Amino acid sequence: MPEKDLSALFLDTLKDIYYAEKQILKALPRMAKAAGSDQLRAAFEKHHDETEGQIDRLEQIFDLMGKPARGKKCDAIEGILDEGKEIMEEYADTPALDPGLVSAAQAVEHYEIARYGTLKAWAAKLSMKDAVKLIDQTLAEEKKTDEALTKLAVSAINAEAA
Repeated sequence: MPEKDLSALFLDTLKDIYYAEKQILKALPRMAKAAGSDQLRAAFEKHHDETEGQIDRLEQIFDLMGKPARGKKCDAIEGILDEGKEIMEEYADTPALDPGLVSAAQAVEHYEIARYGTLKAWAAKLSMKDAVKLIDQTLAEEKKTDEALTKLAVSAINAEAA
């Protein structure tokens, strides 16, 4: 049985977020299509493009480790994305849909921020400087997306729904 050390945990978590990003990539076009607000739709489309870059960076980290880029089913992201689907179904064609979409998207962002923050700390502890830089780029994008969603919700989306 392989040793269960920090390096193994890092790799398992990397597989988890790789799977998550691939699922998010599939969900974003559905969310963009469901959005009533042009600004929200544009935010989802922009994040779709960023997610492709984030997947590429994860693949670079797998390469740095000499490991194949493979995902590991992530029940957490499955649950978060299922909640987003429920919102799209239950609030379709209502003024509350866009705030619900923002909420669902922020749940995804917060999960990603938590994962990437942890991976960055572990990569630093494992002296994986190149991985730290790649993860830091993604972490910055995720935080910026979360901030943009908050700003959009507060400035327009929530008021339009009220």
